[in-house]
Parts: sequence; C-alpha cells; structure tokens
Amino acid sequence: MTVVATRTRRQANRMITPAMITQVINNTVTIIMTTIITMTSIAVTTITTAIPVLMTTNKPPRRRAGVGAANDDAARPPDSRSAMQANEAAALYRLMTWLSPSFPVGAFSYSSGIEWAVEAGDIGDASSLRDWLVSLLADGSGFCDGIFLAHAHRAASCLDDNALRDVADLASAFVPSRERYLETSAQGRAFINIISAAWNCDGLDQLVSHCDGAIVYPVAVGLVSAAHAIPLASTMHAFLHALTSNWISAGARLVPLGQTDSQRILALLEPVVVSTGKRALEASLDDLGSTTFRADLASLRHETQYTRLFRS
Repeated sequence: MTVVATRTRRQANRMITPAMITQVINNTVTIIMTTIITMTSIAVTTITTAIPVLMTTNKPPRRRAGVGAANDDAARPPDSRSAMQANEAAALYRLMTWLSPSFPVGAFSYSSGIEWAVEAGDIGDASSLRDWLVSLLADGSGFCDGIFLAHAHRAASCLDDNALRDVADLASAFVPSRERYLETSAQGRAFINIISAAWNCDGLDQLVSHCDGAIVYPVAVGLVSAAHAIPLASTMHAFLHALTSNWISAGARLVPLGQTDSQRILALLEPVVVSTGKRALEASLDDLGSTTFRADLASLRHETQYTRLFRS
C-alpha cells in the first residue's frame, strides 16, 4: 500500500507543469484587479451621489408664496433686525442731545409754578407730585405745548410761512403768566441760538426769520426738528419726556425727594406722556385749552413769592 501511494504522488507531481502555475497566478491577479476596480467604482459612485445630497441639505427649504412671511424677521440675523437706518440713528442722536438736561437752554432754573405749589402745601410727597404732573400733562400746559409743537412742525415741513407765523404768535399769547412767558420764550430763544450755532442746516434760518416775534420753546423744537427732517411723532414723545423730567427734577429738589422716588414717578407717568402725545398729534388748534387753574395760579403767585430757588 505504501509503494502504491508513493507512486501515485509522483505521478501527480509530474502533472503540475510551470504553465499551469502561471495560469493560476494570472487568474488570481485578474480576480484581485477586478475586485479593486469594482470597489473603486462603488466608492466613486457613492461620493458623486453624496456631494449633491450634502449641498442640497444645506439649502433652506423652499416655501410657498405667502406662507411664513411673518417669520421673515425671525429668520434674519440678530444684527440685521436690530440695526438702525442712518437717518433714524441721526434723528435719535439729535433728539437725545437737544432735549437732554445738559443742553444749554436753562431748563433747570424753571419749575412752572411747582415751587409755589410746594410752599402752599399742594405738593408734599411723591404721590401728590405725581398727581399734579398728571393734570399738568394731560389737561394743562403739557397738552397745549404738544399741540403747538405739532402744528409748528407741520407748517415748517410744508414751508407754509403764514401758518408757521400764526402758530408762533398764538403760542406766545397763550402763556398764562409773565414768569411762564419768560420760561418758555427764554428757552425757545436759547434753543434756536444753540442750534443755529452748532447744528445749523439748510432752510433753518429762513424758517426762523418767518416768526416775527418771540419763538416759545415748543414752537422752536417743532420748527428745528422739521428743518432737520426728524419725524413729528418721535419729536413729540422726546419733548414731552424732557418736559416731564424737568418738572420731576424741580419737585425732587423742592419737596425734597430721593432719586428712586423720582424715577418711580417718571415710570408711572409713561402712559400719560404717551397718551398726551397721541392726543396732541391728532388735535387741532381749536382743541387748545387748559383746566389746570391751580397750576396757572401757582405760576402767578410765584411772582411774589418771598423765597425762591427758581425763576418760575
């Protein structure tokens, strides 16, 4: 059995020739190359398919017309939503400057009769000061000054010289006392002078020249803001805020009040300022009128008050 098996193996070895070995090697190489090419082709196909998919994924979804238009602002970057236009920024900057307590019109030296009201006992704490100012704003000089500002602004914007002159004359005649006239005319004159020297613009001097007599403070503010193309609504709100702040400052020094109480009063008067401004914008000159008789009497009595810190 051992001899037969040995013979069989020798015969098999003689049957494996070099040609057969070469053929086997070639077949193996062919199989390997085919596998590599196939895998490469699959990889290229996958990448080619994936790139458009990735690019498409980064695009915002298409939206039907009229759907989600209200969310356009929310989709914008935060900076673009909060950015101001150049003219808006300029208007805000000028209003904040012109109606700031640091603008040199001398507003700090006037109290609009509040000094006498404190001495008479009408104003003695934060609550009574707030009540006094609510009436003064809504039914007194605050509302009337707002009407004069609005009509002066409109007349100046339309270059209506006659209307502007009439508004300026009426506003001067409407002041109830000598000291209140001093207060509003002196501030108006100072406002015009500083604006002409530091913030002059085309057409401002011509508008001023059409007002023959004194230019009271609200008319001056309306005229100047119109010359600088500042919107009326913004001017109105800023003016009434400045007026209210100055009254509170006078009351705080006279009562006296602390800074926190003063800020509480200013915060509580915000809706009154807003509503008064809105009414003044919609009012005609026929709507002028005051029912704050006590405040008018205070401005008259202040003229003979013995001890005074303020000029009105």
